[in-house]
Amino acid sequence: MTDITPAEIKSFITYAIELKSRGWISMLKNKTLAILFEKPSLRTRVSFEMAMRQLGGQAIYLSPAEVGLGKRESVPDIARVLSRYVDIITCRTFAHHNLEEMAEYSRVPVINALSDFEHPCEALADLLTIYEKKGKLKGLTLAYIGDANNVANSLLLGCAMTGINFNIASPKGYTIDKTVLKKARNYARVSGAKIFCTEDPREAAKGIDVIYTDTWTSMGREEEAEVRRKVFAKYQINEKLLALTKKNSIIMHCLPAHHGEEVAVGILDSARSVVFDQAENRMHAQKALLAMMLAKE
Repeated sequence: MTDITPAEIKSFITYAIELKSRGWISMLKNKTLAILFEKPSLRTRVSFEMAMRQLGGQAIYLSPAEVGLGKRESVPDIARVLSRYVDIITCRTFAHHNLEEMAEYSRVPVINALSDFEHPCEALADLLTIYEKKGKLKGLTLAYIGDANNVANSLLLGCAMTGINFNIASPKGYTIDKTVLKKARNYARVSGAKIFCTEDPREAAKGIDVIYTDTWTSMGREEEAEVRRKVFAKYQINEKLLALTKKNSIIMHCLPAHHGEEVAVGILDSARSVVFDQAENRMHAQKALLAMMLAKE
């Protein structure tokens, strides 16, 4: 997230809304995106492919078996080869250092489509969605309930950069990364955002505008699922927790969701849920990101 500035995030949101209204255009004609994924994906893959197509460009998907990132072929070699073929690369990987290495050796821009440390494309789409639903960012309060994972890292930074107060409720051992928290507090001092960390989801949810959660068990940690279900049992978004929020609060989830675990059954189908608008905005946010990086005026 911090590869862009707070001012650039504001410009990004305005641009994303404009591109969303324009639909299919030919801005990136003759441009090609390589989609290099080490992890499975629904929203990220399809939203990137459709974003590139709606901008008039092309996308090439490379599966884990085809590339063997860092196994069949080294990351530097993959970066040096791909960047001679395509105009931009998006990479979804288990290890964040793979992205850093790819960016170092690539001739073209590299976008983080998710790593074990951050998910900035999700956070940008989330900020776009909040702005559309609330008409502003600064001064709102978002509560993140659950595992302080890669999504939480990017979302915390994005909120701190744009003036959104950020409450996070996580159990011991699953709290926000200290380096990310320190960086976010530095941004918050400038934007005026407040950051509140607690183990009590009820304290985090009191009087907030946006309530957000993610799966308790991220990809690559499936062996921890049973342990995590017990640890996070009190961190479910349900009607009792929602009753503590503002009456016009919205519910967000980056998906995939496990109904009956991190969210009670029926919660994501309620009138306050914006999760499918949020999912759609992945495509519009990525259109803005690709256009800003590749389009020539």
